[in-house]
Formats: sequence, structure tokens, C-alpha cells
Amino acid sequence: MNLTRELDRCHDFGDIFELVKKATRQSLGRRRVGLMLYLADLPRTVGAYFTVGSNAIVVNRRLLRYVSNSVGSLTELNSYVFTILLHEYLHALGYLDEREVRRLVYDISVENFGEEHPTSQMSVGKLRLMHQGAPAPGDDSAEGDIEIIRDFDRSNQTYIT
Repeated sequence: MNLTRELDRCHDFGDIFELVKKATRQSLGRRRVGLMLYLADLPRTVGAYFTVGSNAIVVNRRLLRYVSNSVGSLTELNSYVFTILLHEYLHALGYLDEREVRRLVYDISVENFGEEHPTSQMSVGKLRLMHQGAPAPGDDSAEGDIEIIRDFDRSNQTYIT
């Protein structure tokens, strides 16, 4: 299954998360619903996290802002968001070993987008987003409130299948 065109048409987190779930279901046969997404200013070394036993994915708003200002296309931005959400979604499905999750993110990306797609390249760090506006070394303070993203998980079930 190639989701390239669908990813290019995504306009928000909910759209991309639907593709994350679709790709994961296609590749692994597993699915979880009932998750929530929060944006928060986190240290620059943390892209996102999922707390085991919760239903919350927290994405680093500071890094997201940086990537949004650095990428050359909507495809690259959506690919970044897809990769981050997929990584945390796999944790939510019970995959806790970081090496295994990184490998699965790559495998799922290649299977659903192809090896040369920015999503696959980002999953192994080959596509660098090092342009202007990188967070400064002292830019690790917590700022602002945690922001909840509405209409993120559009499913109405609340269990793992």
C-alpha cells in the first residue's frame, strides 16, 4: 500500500494520525484507539513521549515549530509528524524497546511509502532538518501551557485490537 498521496493531502494532526493507524494496521495488524495529543515545550533532546499506562502522546512544540520553519515542503513536514506520531503510537501499542520501535518505524515507513520517501529517510536520520532557526542550547526552559489537540483520534473505540 502506498500512502504517499494521502500524506500529501493531510492538513492536521488528526489526518496524519489516521494514516499512522492505517499504516500500522496494514503492516502489523494491530490498532489502538482513544489516544490524545498534547503539545508542550520540552527539552530539545525530546521529540515526543508516551507515558505507559496513559492515553496521551506529548509532542515537543518547540521542535515542531523549528521543523515547520525548516522544511522545504509540506511533504517533509507531514513526514516528520508522521514519523514522530508513529514512534509514539508503537509505544502505545506496547512496543517499549527503543531499538525495536526505531526498526518498526523504518519498516512501516518503507512498506507504506517506499525507501526513498522523506518519511523513510527521516526514520533513519538520513534527511536532515538542519536549516535556520534551530533551538538554541539554552532554549530548554518550559514555556507556555500544554496544548490539547482536538479531533486527534477520530475513532470511537477505546481498546487495543
